[in-house]
Amino acid sequence: MASTLWSAGRYDAVGDRIAPIAAQVVDAAEQRRPLRGAALVDLACGTGSAALAAAARGASVTGLDITPELIAIAAQRPGADAVTWCTGDASATGLPAHSFDAVVSNMGIIFVDPDRQVAEIDRLLEPEGVLAFSAWVRGVTNPLFDPVVSVLGPPATSGFSPDQWGDAETLTARLDPFFDGIEIQPGLHRWEFESVSAAQRFLTQESPMHVETFRRAEPTQREQLAVEFEAAMNEHREASGTVAFTAPFVVVSAVRRP
Repeated sequence: MASTLWSAGRYDAVGDRIAPIAAQVVDAAEQRRPLRGAALVDLACGTGSAALAAAARGASVTGLDITPELIAIAAQRPGADAVTWCTGDASATGLPAHSFDAVVSNMGIIFVDPDRQVAEIDRLLEPEGVLAFSAWVRGVTNPLFDPVVSVLGPPATSGFSPDQWGDAETLTARLDPFFDGIEIQPGLHRWEFESVSAAQRFLTQESPMHVETFRRAEPTQREQLAVEFEAAMNEHREASGTVAFTAPFVVVSAVRRP
């Protein structure tokens, strides 16, 4: 399978930063049913934070992602031998129907066509199986995204966007035909960089979506993006020089109908 934009930069630099949210996703799944001995799949698993957390709790885990480079990184992590890793489309996994007690995803399935994704999750889960995932919530400001809109304009409308999963009404409408007991737990994720230059390095060399944005931009746009991001990061620079800000998210859990 060909590489995707997620192979740009260093996704593990992102995955490691949001690993605490992955732990909350696994917590939400375990609150619904014991994970020890459960068959669990981590969809759009990235470098495997949620998969590894679930395996550490005794689940029999499959980790699936569309980007081979991310699966290769995940397979080298401590505890990775306890997980079955595979490359595939989260919305068309090819995995056996009704073969999982739980499906989890940490900021992964939100990037997939929602109709196809929900149908595939319904197909994968056993009756009364558990779904738990995280999603970003659209905030008033977003220093990781606002400069892109300022320089390049709003993204093209594709019919869906990741942060739609952070809207309670939208996510409920999507899940309600298949799931009961939908629960939404709000949270705040703290992004922190040791300096403005460290934040710029994250954006230009590590975060795949930002690396690709810079790569695809015209030279003058790249320069302006760098200027706008530096200004955005400076707005959140503390007296110590550390750059820090929070981003809202939700952890959603639900139970598949019998």
